[in-house]
Amino acid sequence: MSTLIEQLDHALTEFGTRVSQVGPDQWHEPTPLPDWDVRTLVAHVVDECRWAPYLLTGGSPAEAGDRFATDPLGEDPGAAWSAASTEAAGAFGREGALDQSVQVTAGEISARDYVWQLTVELTVHAWDLARGIGADDRLDPELVRRIHSEMAKDVDELTAKAAARGFAPRIPMPAHADLQTRMLGLVGRRS
Repeated sequence: MSTLIEQLDHALTEFGTRVSQVGPDQWHEPTPLPDWDVRTLVAHVVDECRWAPYLLTGGSPAEAGDRFATDPLGEDPGAAWSAASTEAAGAFGREGALDQSVQVTAGEISARDYVWQLTVELTVHAWDLARGIGADDRLDPELVRRIHSEMAKDVDELTAKAAARGFAPRIPMPAHADLQTRMLGLVGRRS
C-alpha cells in the first residue's frame, strides 16, 4: 500500500466486512472495549466517518452544534455504515483534500494526519468488532505492517496520543509474537 487513501480504503474494507457479518441478535454483544457493545462500537465508527466530510470542508467541532447529535445508526446500521463510509472515502479522495488542515477536537492537524488517525482507528476497531461478534479477527497483513511500523517509531508519543484518542495504554508484547499481536498491544489490545 503506497498511499494514505489506499490505506484508508483497506481499513474501511476491514471494518465494513465485520459490519456486514453482524447478526441481528449480536448488536448488544460485548466488545473488548469496556462498556461498549457492538452497536456502540459501530455507532462510534459511523460517527467518525460522518464527521470527515464536514471537517474536510472547513467545519469545526466548535461550530457543529447539534449537527451530529442524532443516533448515527438509526433503524438500519448496515445502511448507515455504507453511507457514512462512502462519504468519508469520497471526502478524503477529493482533489487537494490531503493538502489542507482540519480542525478536530484536539486542535488543528493536517488532513494527512487526520486520514492516518482514521485509518488506525478503523483497523483497530475492525479487530474489536470481530472479537465482539466472534468473526475472523485477522487483519490485512500489509495494513498491520504499516500501522505497526509507524506506531513503533515513537512509543512514548504513541502512548500520549493513544490516551488522548481513548485507546487503552500500551501492553508490551514479546518480540516473538506475530506482528498483528504486537500492533494491537501498542493500542492496548491483547489478542
